[in-house]
Amino acid sequence: MNIAIDLRRLTEFGVGTYTRNIVRALSRLDHSNDYYLIGSPEKIAEIGTLSSNFRAVSLLHSDTSAKGYFECRGLIKSLKCDIVHVPHLFALPRSLPCPYVMTVHDVLDHMYRSRGRSGFRRSLYFQMTRRVLRGASRIFAVSRFTKMELEKLFGIPSIRVHTIYNAIDERFLHGHATDSDRQFLAERYQVNYPFLLYAGRISPQKNLVRIIEAFSSLKAELEKENKYTDLKLIIIGDELSKHPDLRRTVVRSGVQNDVRFLGFVPIDTLRIFYDVAKVFVFPSLYEGFGLPPLEAMAHGTPVLTSNTSSLPEVVGSAAVLVNPENIFEIRRGLQRILLDQPLRSKLKQRGYEQVQKFSWEYSAREVLNAYAEIGQRKGRVQTAGQVT
Repeated sequence: MNIAIDLRRLTEFGVGTYTRNIVRALSRLDHSNDYYLIGSPEKIAEIGTLSSNFRAVSLLHSDTSAKGYFECRGLIKSLKCDIVHVPHLFALPRSLPCPYVMTVHDVLDHMYRSRGRSGFRRSLYFQMTRRVLRGASRIFAVSRFTKMELEKLFGIPSIRVHTIYNAIDERFLHGHATDSDRQFLAERYQVNYPFLLYAGRISPQKNLVRIIEAFSSLKAELEKENKYTDLKLIIIGDELSKHPDLRRTVVRSGVQNDVRFLGFVPIDTLRIFYDVAKVFVFPSLYEGFGLPPLEAMAHGTPVLTSNTSSLPEVVGSAAVLVNPENIFEIRRGLQRILLDQPLRSKLKQRGYEQVQKFSWEYSAREVLNAYAEIGQRKGRVQTAGQVT
């Protein structure tokens, strides 16, 4: 078969992680089908060396522009593609000349992000998205939670939505931080104290305001016991200048000297932060999957996360789960993890075991099975048409 994968959103945070890793795994597993990776050849090259049946096809125009629409359709037709895989949710119908499958990471655009739109625009966007979903030959949901959201919100039949989990980037599996790694943090970032860590996007559903407020409460409790008096909170994510409400929260909570915003850091550095952190804190209000807790677990770091959305499904019994809307429950959970050594040891071991349950190779095999099924179905339809 000729299979096209639309990689024009390769630079987006979650979509990019998924796309890079699923393409790498497909390349390792499948040397029979021909793959056309549509997007910027320079960006596609960043995926790394792929097998000879994978070829980059240049298309620089956005998938939301008219020019990008027509050029993509023409490319797929000229390449005689049998299947197109769009690795993200989209709303504009594409009228593709062959079946398409899509990966849905979450339906956030129809929840938190849709609140700024007018009622008409929100309804139109919803109807267009539902039409696209119903037109897909198969939908890959990254968790059972996301699958249920698609069924409930858009009325998509369960049989057409297949749960295929994400997994962590292999660079998080390269062992623990060395003494030189710790020295690097001390010299480059002046980190030589115990700290809690948050890493991920900075947006309302990530619940950063409550993390800061819970940390402030935690500091007060620990000071009463004269424990972890130099504890800090490190937040890795977007630039703070885009989120002035967080700085106001820090000042209001009286922890100006104890909260640090580091912005973006490369994966090789993030790996060290995960490894050195006392606790990884991730009480997000909504996640379609939620990779950061698993990334922390791969380094043996105890995790506190939410008891909502996909997170209990992803972390299993390997994390402390809390109500993300209850600041004091977050604080109590953090305090328990910091001070209860048997609990820390148990979470560390369970975390290692939980990470092993997710694999890009397994996910890619599930994707390949879906491709094959759709290809066989298409072949039967074509054969029937020729007989007729």
